Amino acid sequence: MLTAERDTLAFSSLYMAVTGDETESATPGGMSAYQISSPASGLSQVMDSSPSSLPSPQKLAEEASRKRELRLMKNREAARECRRKKKEYVKCLENRVAVLEKQNKMLIEELKALKDLYCHKTE
Repeated sequence: MLTAERDTLAFSSLYMAVTGDETESATPGGMSAYQISSPASGLSQVMDSSPSSLPSPQKLAEEASRKRELRLMKNREAARECRRKKKEYVKCLENRVAVLEKQNKMLIEELKALKDLYCHKTE
């Protein structure tokens, strides 16, 4: 078998495996090829479908309502988590302020003591 024929046959087999299209048509040279269905043929099948398979307006409204409730519930949970993290952050900042104020007070006292010591040595 020639390389081109082997490649064409391999491609045809692969196409059939991927698409599931088993429609064959004869091509020159005795090789078979698979026909590609056009998008228009698939569209006509959708157009011919019965109206009962389409969701009713009530079902669409229920689905939209369910999606909205789910979105609101997730949003509430995210907001709750955000507020919790913010409280934790504020507490951390307040603790840091308290530590820095205490440290500042100690440094001021140390500076005052050193100034007094310096003043007494110069007298």
